[in-house]
Amino acid sequence: ARAAALEQAAHLLESRSTHFIALLQAEGGKTLDDALSELREAADFCRYYAAQGRKLFGVDAAMPGPTGESNALAMRGRGVFVAISPWNFPLAIFLGQVTAALMAGNSVVAKPAEQTPRIAREAVALLHEAGIPKSALHLVTGDGRIGAVLTAHADIAGIVFTGSTEVARAINRALAAKDGPIVPLIAETGGINAMIADATALPEQVADDVVTSAFRSAGQRCSALRLLFVQDDVADRMIEMIAGAARELKIGDPSDVATHVGPVIDREAKQRLDAHIARMKTEARLHFAGHAPDGCFVAPHIFELKDAGQLTEEVFGPILHVVRYRPETLERVLQAIERTGYGLTLGVHSRIDDTIEAIIDRVQVGNIYVNRNMIGAVVGVQPFGGNGLSGTGPKAGGPHYLARFATEQTVTINTAAAGGNAALLAGEE
Repeated sequence: ARAAALEQAAHLLESRSTHFIALLQAEGGKTLDDALSELREAADFCRYYAAQGRKLFGVDAAMPGPTGESNALAMRGRGVFVAISPWNFPLAIFLGQVTAALMAGNSVVAKPAEQTPRIAREAVALLHEAGIPKSALHLVTGDGRIGAVLTAHADIAGIVFTGSTEVARAINRALAAKDGPIVPLIAETGGINAMIADATALPEQVADDVVTSAFRSAGQRCSALRLLFVQDDVADRMIEMIAGAARELKIGDPSDVATHVGPVIDREAKQRLDAHIARMKTEARLHFAGHAPDGCFVAPHIFELKDAGQLTEEVFGPILHVVRYRPETLERVLQAIERTGYGLTLGVHSRIDDTIEAIIDRVQVGNIYVNRNMIGAVVGVQPFGGNGLSGTGPKAGGPHYLARFATEQTVTINTAAAGGNAALLAGEE
């Protein structure tokens, strides 16, 4: 029944796509292509978790054992899950968290980001219409203080969270301080995501993939590129091409189909980004500065740093930081990435297989993209989630995700005590 309800929710989402796309544009500031992609991702989550749930929860797994005994392993829900979701994917991540927790047999209290409550309300109403009982899914709106009250509640059985590393730490501390059962925290946080482009990379492809990875969605993706390492032999040419491609981006009204870069989420976000840009103008070399219209807009910027250590935190907007490196110092580049403590996404542009394989073997990063852009993970194809300061795992949209929302129960029955094993007598074993 749970799986059928999720599949019905996907159908309802798609049948009302224009309504939800308009909501994503109005409340979330999404461009048309971003809104459409998010709607498809939300539907994919519903269908994927329904399919995975049928495998995991449909039939108990028979375990080996001696004749005269049956052993079965079952997955069961934990209880009440609190789902705390972000504003940057207010439909897809919200529904991904909620549907996973529901499919695993839990009831859910969903707390969306304070900036995007209407999208959450519509999504919850859609799930109720699709067949999820109202008693199993509740919506609570408000700011971070509401989230803190929910996470501290004695009766919750788990928390699924997507947002900043700072808030994830606060939730982790709150859970550790509570008496009672030890409950899971499933967290996906951010990252100082890097891309490495060596001298063998195709410059046109690098320029296209960098601009997409750094500036699409106004840089407001957990997976977005923040730090580009370019081999110094080709750095001048590549930076020039990237700046040229960025110059062609149209910034403005997200409801205009020609817009590439829409607004940042609110005034507070704009102020933080403007302050970072002002600081970078005094500490780094400016290669490109776009023009932003009035309102909550931040234009793409490209700065060159002397050292990767100058970028000490995730900058959640359309700002790219570039560092040159010499080929013999590639290990130092990997050490610099490692020192950030994050491990969410990494891009590699190279036509040398040994280089690619060496980088993949060396880094602890959740999602690595080779010779392509590094955003837009597809549900069931590129399970998404990071390591270290970037999250706890398991990966959303992957085969191991649902199990974290559940407990396991083993049932052993002495069948001989009931007069023998009927299956054995019937010749079925």
